Amino acid sequence: MMRERIDCDVAVVGGGIVGGSAALFLRQAGLSVTLLERDWCGAKASGVNFGGVRRQGRPLEQLPLSQRAHAIWGRLPELLGTDAEYIRSGHLKLARSEPDLESLIAYRERSQGFGLGLEIITGEEFRRRWPALGDRAIGGSLCPEDGHANPRLVSPAFAHAAAGLGAVVREQTPVDRVEKDGDRFVLLSGDDLEVRARFLLNTAGAWSWRVAEAFGEPVPLESLHPNMAVTEPLPRFLDVNIGVEGGGVYGRQVPRGNMVVGGGRGFALDADRARPQRDAVLTLMRDAAELFPQLRHAHVIRCWTGVEGYTPDRNPIVGPSRTTSGLFHAFGFSGAGFQIGPGVGQTLAELVTTGETAMPLEPFRIDRFPPSTSD
Repeated sequence: MMRERIDCDVAVVGGGIVGGSAALFLRQAGLSVTLLERDWCGAKASGVNFGGVRRQGRPLEQLPLSQRAHAIWGRLPELLGTDAEYIRSGHLKLARSEPDLESLIAYRERSQGFGLGLEIITGEEFRRRWPALGDRAIGGSLCPEDGHANPRLVSPAFAHAAAGLGAVVREQTPVDRVEKDGDRFVLLSGDDLEVRARFLLNTAGAWSWRVAEAFGEPVPLESLHPNMAVTEPLPRFLDVNIGVEGGGVYGRQVPRGNMVVGGGRGFALDADRARPQRDAVLTLMRDAAELFPQLRHAHVIRCWTGVEGYTPDRNPIVGPSRTTSGLFHAFGFSGAGFQIGPGVGQTLAELVTTGETAMPLEPFRIDRFPPSTSD
């Protein structure tokens, strides 16, 4: 069999929400794009996450990218032909103690100027607005325009939209070897496919370290596995996406009535696969029932996990390679890449097409960590 060869402007490794959105924006700019995904587009971390679309609670250095993404989320039907069950329900971050409340107030002060519109709500007003919440919560911080979406719909939709504009999208196509030959990147998938491109985007999630190492940029990326569950449909009692100061539990109720909750960790089967952990699911449902009493007798109909890449400082790696011209990285979102992903994808497209961006990417440099090799 002859090896197929594709020549293009940009090769994208990884078809999650970052890679798919980058491919879409690059096609809109008129560049030829080939996206290679080892599984199915949106099937890894981008498709198995909780579905929270929140800016609130992010480190301040992420907020410019998050705000850029917020504008894109508002255009999903225009961009993708679907709203992907995206709802600007509001994101309510709960306080379970006075120190928690003080922390939420302090974040509101620090994040002023980013347009989040945070509201601190306590006392009788808190109980009046969310009477279904348990007594464990004493107040919260509301970001009115944050919300949630269905990751199983929105994440693959970006890659499919890019394909609709002419991008070559190859699923079930792992990249076995990648190198640079003169001014071209060369990507090989088995004996069947060779892709040559002027630019390379490394958006392969928890596996991105392999591409980075191939170009002399080892990073300390750790794989972790979010623990999530969904209940049977319940009578509607919650109209906001819920987080908790200090972490531990998060939850949202979809229009059908099912309650999606997350917290704790699953466990790895191998480098590519993970499973929910029974004890973690039981702990999650116990803790969730403290905040949402309606869950005390609810049936869990499914639980799941995935593989996410975490950096030591929990900030992503976004921006140009420090060793290889034409290579751009975007990975290590540490469990918080869903909302910000389209903003990062648009920024990558901007870097490729113009060579610069107004987004402040200095905190996300790949060389900010001491030299290390991934496990």
